[in-house]
Amino acid sequence: MIVKSVEFIGSFQYEHQCPKDQLPEYAFIGRSNVGKSSLINMLTNRKEIARISSTPGKTQTINYFLINEEWYMVDLPGYGYAKVSKKIKAKWKKDIEHYLKVRKELFCVFSLVDSRIPLQKIDLDFINWMGEASIPFSLIFTKIDKIKPKEVEGKIQEKLDGLLEYWESLPEYFLASAVSKAGKDEILAYIASINKK
Repeated sequence: MIVKSVEFIGSFQYEHQCPKDQLPEYAFIGRSNVGKSSLINMLTNRKEIARISSTPGKTQTINYFLINEEWYMVDLPGYGYAKVSKKIKAKWKKDIEHYLKVRKELFCVFSLVDSRIPLQKIDLDFINWMGEASIPFSLIFTKIDKIKPKEVEGKIQEKLDGLLEYWESLPEYFLASAVSKAGKDEILAYIASINKK
């Protein structure tokens, strides 16, 4: 798939405010500072479609981007560390979980995991929650450019082994780098294949 057009549609606080034209939606979410904005910019071939910030927790709303006038890329708030109160974090969690559970147009959630570090409990808890809620999802292991090439396979396998302690089989997964653009073609091709079903 070639991304020919990207249009920012809007930022929404609640699911019921989101677009109602029933186009397929693909949501991107991950722990704060996992590289989500950089990945979205890489996939869309734009520099600042999703704002990159050194401050974790910058995305605070459900942000919609219309791709090729055919489907939506949805940028969700990160979970975990952010310089906000526990009350606000709890509200984000409630609103995002509601969106993920009830949004009929949501074809797949891409859950981003930092490839450089061990699988975090917060990532595992979120992935397991999606499984229990029957939410379709895939994994994207980010920042693989920051690992020595010969160590990539081992680090990814460690995380997969950790997931297999809870899962009989694993969802589709991708290795990605916003710097080298690794994973771009594979992720976009996967989205295209789902859209054709």
